[in-house]
Amino acid sequence: MTAMFEAQRAALADVVAIPVTPFAEDGAIDRDAHRALLRRLLDGGIRTLTPNGNTGEFYTLTPQERRLVTESTVEEAGERAAVLVGVGHDVPTAVDSARHASERGATMVMVHQPVHPYVSQGGWVDYHRAIASAVPDLGVVPYIRNAQLPGARLAELADACPNVIGVKYAVPDAARFAAFARDAGLERFVWVAGLAEPYAPSYFSAGATGFTSGLVNVAPAVSLNMIEALRSGDYPAAMKVWEQIRRFEELRGANGSADNVTVVKEALSSLGLCRRDVRPPSRELPESARAKVAAIAAGWPL
Repeated sequence: MTAMFEAQRAALADVVAIPVTPFAEDGAIDRDAHRALLRRLLDGGIRTLTPNGNTGEFYTLTPQERRLVTESTVEEAGERAAVLVGVGHDVPTAVDSARHASERGATMVMVHQPVHPYVSQGGWVDYHRAIASAVPDLGVVPYIRNAQLPGARLAELADACPNVIGVKYAVPDAARFAAFARDAGLERFVWVAGLAEPYAPSYFSAGATGFTSGLVNVAPAVSLNMIEALRSGDYPAAMKVWEQIRRFEELRGANGSADNVTVVKEALSSLGLCRRDVRPPSRELPESARAKVAAIAAGWPL
C-alpha cells in the first residue's frame, strides 16, 4: 500500500502550499485572480497545493464555492503539482467533497480537524475512518490540532484505512510532536509541520519532512529556501529564513491568529495581486497596520 501512494507521499514531503481564495468587489470568488495566483505558485516552483485549507478561508465558503476552488486548482495544477483537497464538516459533507475531489482528478484529501465541542478519541477515529473508507484510492491526511490525541489512535486509524498516509500536525509543541510521531509510527506516515515556517525547523529536527505554508502565496522563493536548507540539514541557513519571515508570522499569529489570513491577503494586495477582502469572522487590517505588512513583503525575493 505504501508503494501505491509513493507519489502522494513524496508530494507531502515538500512545501505544502495553502492558497488564498481571493474575493471580488461583489464578494464572490474572483475566479481570474484565483487562477492567476495558482499559476504564480506553480511558476514559482511549488508542487503541492491544498485548496480549501484554512488560509483559503475554508469555513466561510459555501459547498458550491468549495467545489469551484477544487476544480480550478486541479485544472491549473495539471501535471505540474499534486492537489490535496481540504474536506470537513459533517461526515456526509466531507465524504461528498472527497468523492468530488477524486472525480476531478485530485489524488489526496486533507481532513480538517472535527469542529465539535465534544470529540472523543474513539469518535475521532470513527470520523476519519468513515471519510477515508469512502475514498480508498485517495491518500488521506488528517489535520491534527488536538493535543490530547495520542499517537496510538492514529495507528489504529491507519490499521483500518491504509490510505491514511500522512499527517498535518499542528499542535504548537515540538516535544509532543516528536512523541506523537514515534507512538504512531515515525516511518509509517509522512509528517507535515502544520504550523508552517515558524515551526518547521523544530519539527524537522523531530521527524517532519514537509511543512504547510500560507506565506508561500506571497513569496514562494522564501518557502523553498527554507525547505532546501532543512532537507540538507543546514539549520543555520533555515534559521536565517526564519528570521526573515519572523515579523510577518508574528503579525499572523497575534491575538489567537485573528489576522492569519488577513495579513497574507494584505501582502498580496500591496503587490497588486488580489484584493485584501476577507470574510467574517476575519476582518481587514486597519490602515495603521497595512504599511507594516507591505514593507515586509517588499523586502522579500518575489
